Amino acid sequence: MYYFIVNPNSGGGKGFRVWRKMESVLSRSCVEYEAYFTHGAGDARIVAGELTEGSRDPRVIVVAGGDGTLNEAVDGLSFNGPVTLGFIPAGSGNDFARSLRLSKRPGKGLKRVLHPKYYRLVDYGVLSYGEEEVKHRRFVVSAGIGFDAAVCHSLLHGGITRLWPGKLRYVAVGLWQILRLRPVKGYLLLDGVQKVEFNHICFISAHIHPFEGGGFRFAPEADCSDGRLSLCVVHTASRVRLLQILLDAFTGRRKRRSGVRRYECREAAIHLDRPMAVHVDGESCLMQQDIQLRCIQKKMRVIV
Repeated sequence: MYYFIVNPNSGGGKGFRVWRKMESVLSRSCVEYEAYFTHGAGDARIVAGELTEGSRDPRVIVVAGGDGTLNEAVDGLSFNGPVTLGFIPAGSGNDFARSLRLSKRPGKGLKRVLHPKYYRLVDYGVLSYGEEEVKHRRFVVSAGIGFDAAVCHSLLHGGITRLWPGKLRYVAVGLWQILRLRPVKGYLLLDGVQKVEFNHICFISAHIHPFEGGGFRFAPEADCSDGRLSLCVVHTASRVRLLQILLDAFTGRRKRRSGVRRYECREAAIHLDRPMAVHVDGESCLMQQDIQLRCIQKKMRVIV
């Protein structure tokens, strides 16, 4: 039995078109399956929880959507029994699929899910935040605080930019956030022992996979199975320098620049002098001043 969690609205309606192609393949394959469609935020988390909570039987959960849909599904999974995850990319970023080199063609991707040859055990991360009531959110690609999260917030809640084409929308929102950015002082505590302070933090991103934001390679050395987070700290008071760093990450250019520091750790605590936007896989965790991050090693079994 295959269980599909489908976001028909991902990628501006791409999810629905992807499902129609998948449905055609499924009808010819004569496999037993159930499909669940999301209609709003949190639906994928609820469905994934209901499919796995209290079950010790093997489950194959296939997510068709973007990284945000995948995030919700993984956040809702219960690992009481063997869970195998399949992913058919249908979003605008698709950084998880990019990292694992999953096919962008829904028919080919589905055939790989139905007739798997290879599996990979991959890590996921956990972000903890909140003072009175601590909340925990899993992430499969990356989490961040600062500029990158502010861009995600704007894309999620933006007004007229929702009507713009994908790439133009990212560029417009990114430039607007660069103009609005106010760097902040803060520090990282890595694995509980190494404290590093910065005066002009633009953003800090923690990675399981190298990419985020639709192809920005902020953590080129990230390994999704090593049990470690790859942290990228961008700290500069210059908007021109920030733009150069972003262009390097987008083009994949490996140029050493001041204003970028990278670390590896199993867990990290981040404190800023004032709250900034926070995201997990592009999904909003509101404004926070203190967050904690940790890596859970090789917990997810993914069809590749």
